[in-house]
Amino acid sequence: MLPPTLHDVYLARRRLQGVLRPTPLMRHPLLAAELGCEVYVKHENHNPTGAFKVRGGVNLVSSFDEDRRRRGVITASTGNHGQSIAFACQREGVACTIYVPVGNNPEKNAAMRAFGASVVEHGKDFDEAREEVERLVRERGLRYVHSANEPLLIAGVGTYALEIFEELPQVDVIFVPIGGGSGASGLVTVRDGLGAKADIIGVQAERADAFTRSWRGPARVVGETADTFAEGMATRVTFDLTFGILTRGLRDIVTLSEDELAEGVRLAMRTTHNLAEGAGAAPIMAAWTRRDALRGQTVVCVMSGGNLDAGTLRRILS
Repeated sequence: MLPPTLHDVYLARRRLQGVLRPTPLMRHPLLAAELGCEVYVKHENHNPTGAFKVRGGVNLVSSFDEDRRRRGVITASTGNHGQSIAFACQREGVACTIYVPVGNNPEKNAAMRAFGASVVEHGKDFDEAREEVERLVRERGLRYVHSANEPLLIAGVGTYALEIFEELPQVDVIFVPIGGGSGASGLVTVRDGLGAKADIIGVQAERADAFTRSWRGPARVVGETADTFAEGMATRVTFDLTFGILTRGLRDIVTLSEDELAEGVRLAMRTTHNLAEGAGAAPIMAAWTRRDALRGQTVVCVMSGGNLDAGTLRRILS
């Protein structure tokens, strides 16, 4: 499986034209005052599904031939990837089944169903849902859409990176959340393809840090749990394609506690007046923890999604 190239990202942008609009890259004065640097937020929460993943879903599903369209697709998700595939499948008339963990974000489940997908709850977390899907694929012959090991997904989400570098070519540092790693991989692909110099810093939850521990070495690890409310980062394993890209492409990784992730949601609301889910707010909070080192630099924080359920929001604000 070959990683995508900058050319693949440009092809993806063509497929997305007329379906998705570029998202805002905004400077928020209150956030700049909090961080003490020139900081911009890439608002992927303004996409039709409320998250960046939809770019990859549209790029992938629109490339299907007739045989794949007839077979339908199956995938596993905690919500944003699932909404992406459901949205794209609905547009293309493709049957879509999504496995989610038991107790998954109910509003994300409802959104996936609203986009026409069949949603099945299975397992204690994303990885158990994913493992069940991988078992079923062998039995049913469906097209399995992996949330990370899909070059066309990465090329699709990489279109947001094109928008960042075209609007702000001299950016110094970009903070991006890491779950499966497709969003960060899209950034690395575009940065390297354009010859830009920005440092890309990943962000993870302390309670779901298998990627961080694997990246720091000496070996890839499997976590025992992924017990974080930031479900967009709740993975216990690393994936071959994205791990390979990010091993060489990240400058560093910041891990955040659950209290820090919750404070990130509050910080995003207070300084940008946007609702960000845990993973979407994590880059802002990570930048805040590094604020002394960022003075004098131009920074971008990727607000990857805004699909925070009402119950979690009430708990965070109480």
